[in-house]
Amino acid sequence: MDMNLDRREVLVAAVAGAATVALPFSLAAQETAAPKTAEELIAEFTGGADVVEGDGVTLTAPEIAENGNTVPISVDAPGASEILVLAPGNPTPPVARFTFGELAGSQSASTRIRLAQTQDVVAIAKFPDGTFMRSSSNVKVTIGGCGG
Repeated sequence: MDMNLDRREVLVAAVAGAATVALPFSLAAQETAAPKTAEELIAEFTGGADVVEGDGVTLTAPEIAENGNTVPISVDAPGASEILVLAPGNPTPPVARFTFGELAGSQSASTRIRLAQTQDVVAIAKFPDGTFMRSSSNVKVTIGGCGG
């Protein structure tokens, strides 16, 4: 058996070894980091700017969701450049973030989300002039998603 290693094989082994040693430390750091609250996520999204309730953003969600694993929602904010959707009652509140370019035909999106429990789903829309509008919808969940 020939044990001659070329430079490429030594380099690959070194990188694999370093990744193996670093991976547990990076995973441990992620697990110990406290999840951000909805308020912190909103402040991060808005840069601390005021958020007003208004007709500029519409969040549509069912009043009652029999199964929290697949709750259909849609958001519409004509003229918005971004929309952030949060479920504050979930273990991980961020649900979705939609970004719209200049050529977007409309500033709306639909998706299905998971809800752990009955809660208000919140949508924050960012407009090009730097203003932010908020809408929320209370969804009653009979069987929780997110392992609930």
